[in-house]
Amino acid sequence: MMDHVFSDAIGALRDAFTNAFLERQAFDEHFQSDVLLGDLVWETSYGLPGEGRPPRVVAHITLTWPNWSQATYRAWYTEEVFHESPAIEMEIVFRVQRLANQPDATLVDDITPRQSPQISAGKLERESITVEIARPTQPAGHIDYAIEVTYEGDYELAEESLQDGTSKVLDEHFNTLGGWIASTLIKLGDLQLVYLPADETI
Repeated sequence: MMDHVFSDAIGALRDAFTNAFLERQAFDEHFQSDVLLGDLVWETSYGLPGEGRPPRVVAHITLTWPNWSQATYRAWYTEEVFHESPAIEMEIVFRVQRLANQPDATLVDDITPRQSPQISAGKLERESITVEIARPTQPAGHIDYAIEVTYEGDYELAEESLQDGTSKVLDEHFNTLGGWIASTLIKLGDLQLVYLPADETI
């Protein structure tokens, strides 16, 4: 991958998930460029190991490198003057799926607080808790329930993090993020809920 602070952040988060023994959902990973706005978007998903597909609990992570952050980064790179902090926009969606019964949204309140742990200068905010009901069109199908908890926020990059990945700040911050995601998945997986069987077993 290109030598860029955004790719450094992706690598740091991947390392954090590996260290937490989470399992990457390979078919759910995408790296895209918005040709109209110029934003870069990386999407990935991780679950607890050995749960089959789809896993009972999963975290969908989206990192966006917006056009304005690239402009700020380019100015720092060419002028070597730090005017303002570029930021990576983050969305973390925790999903409990394959549920046999409709869940009570309050079940996850204690597990998913209103804010994430401190990551750099800020925290991610819990935006919503959503209960999903998927009713199949086939008569032989079963109703599938899920619950999602969405967090959003910005990760502001310190100047030392812009130096071609030589700073350990990214690793420290994304280890915190990866550890929080892993512990939240484990707590969600420990909920006493009834699950439908996986489509594919591992």
